[in-house]
Amino acid sequence: MGAPLIEFSATEKLRYFAPTALCAYLALLCVALVVTSAFVVTLSDAVAVAAVGVLGGLLSGALAVGLFRMQQRDRRYVTVATERDARQNFEAVRSALLGAGWRITCEEPASRLEARTIGAMQLAGERVAVRFCGSDVLVASVCDPAVGFSLAGRRRCERHRERLRRALAGAPPR
Repeated sequence: MGAPLIEFSATEKLRYFAPTALCAYLALLCVALVVTSAFVVTLSDAVAVAAVGVLGGLLSGALAVGLFRMQQRDRRYVTVATERDARQNFEAVRSALLGAGWRITCEEPASRLEARTIGAMQLAGERVAVRFCGSDVLVASVCDPAVGFSLAGRRRCERHRERLRRALAGAPPR
């Protein structure tokens, strides 16, 4: 089955996967362009329209698949093995979240934590989800699904995951 994924509501899924859906829609329009090229009168025009449709369909389709894979990878939890128990890990992560100034949205001691980073005008913020399973800690961070997916947000999410890994290892955050 693979690693668990961060849960989204239906509305959050719609917003988060909108870029992927848009690219898939563009790929379908390009397929329609290829079909339409069969009805173009001159052969040279038909070949040109079909070539543009095939190229656009391939590029849009590849982009849709690439975006979907990135989004799914970001939703997966990463396992961080530690020597401490769930309660100690919970306190270390909670301290790191509060130290970063993030807003804790869900807190179940020694079980799970969820937080949202504080966004600014241009920064929508991200969601950080952490589960505690014995001495293992599962960490995931995604662009805030209430806002949508962003490539810049993905880089910040990686930094959030790294911050929590360092907190769990006892290293000072950067």
